[in-house]
Amino acid sequence: MLRGILLVLLGACSFGILSTFVKLAYAEGYTLGDVTGTQALFGAVLLWAIYAIQQKTQPKDKPKPVIVTHWFKLMLAGTFTGMVSLTYYQCVKYIPASVAIILLMQFVWISVLLELFIYKKKPNALQIIAIFLILGGTVAASGYYESNHIALNPVGIGFGMLAAFFYALFLMLNGKLGNEYPPLKKSALMITGACILIFCVLPPHFLVNGALGGSLLKWGLILAVFGTVIPPLCFASGIPKVGLTLSSILSSAELPVAVSMSALVLHENVSLLRWLGVAVILGSMILPNLENLKKADKFKRKSP
Repeated sequence: MLRGILLVLLGACSFGILSTFVKLAYAEGYTLGDVTGTQALFGAVLLWAIYAIQQKTQPKDKPKPVIVTHWFKLMLAGTFTGMVSLTYYQCVKYIPASVAIILLMQFVWISVLLELFIYKKKPNALQIIAIFLILGGTVAASGYYESNHIALNPVGIGFGMLAAFFYALFLMLNGKLGNEYPPLKKSALMITGACILIFCVLPPHFLVNGALGGSLLKWGLILAVFGTVIPPLCFASGIPKVGLTLSSILSSAELPVAVSMSALVLHENVSLLRWLGVAVILGSMILPNLENLKKADKFKRKSP
């Protein structure tokens, strides 16, 4: 159980540091196409390489799962994570990283709305309360209430909300498609789809213009490892050990990690009021899962 908790936390913290590295890459003159393209390309290569090694080390007589989802559907679903990268990293270009991650966290209430419109699943009382708390916490965490509140670029806000929307869609599809696949293969197929989409939108000029000879190789590998390799490996191993409910709570660690990195590395001003807003958002993300967590605990106690 403890090992599973640590793995899920590591995966969430890994996601949380990405925006800081993207800001640092931008500061060195690299473009959106450079950072998203290298992350997706290196991530796909690393995931397929690890999967190939895993296949060679497994016993040949191990039963293979029955595949019902066509691999192309997983690649198509992966294009949404490509859209998350494109919109989120574009958002980071216009507004502080500590605010960009707060906008991305809006996927929580967007997911509730998507379930309502697509699956006709009405939100419960806790989810409705959480939505209002998230909206209030977002305003506080953005710095709007401060006397010298941060001037936020509307374009950056738009891209941030788009990123949250695409992230909600990706999570929905990820939970419903290809669960019979080995986690590594599923992740590799999705990242491959994301890579193809990114290359279609922003051609990979970095492959021929010599940018990889500079520090772009370093940033691409860092973003690939922390954004596309560590999280799926940690989640694939940790979530079965701790369960989906506790995992969703632990995954919210991404938010304070991203804000902390922005303050410590990028020296962005994060006041006490903004931290209070972050705390409200975290509480709002945990609140809808408390009931499920209690039910799971009671079930375990009743089990022989």
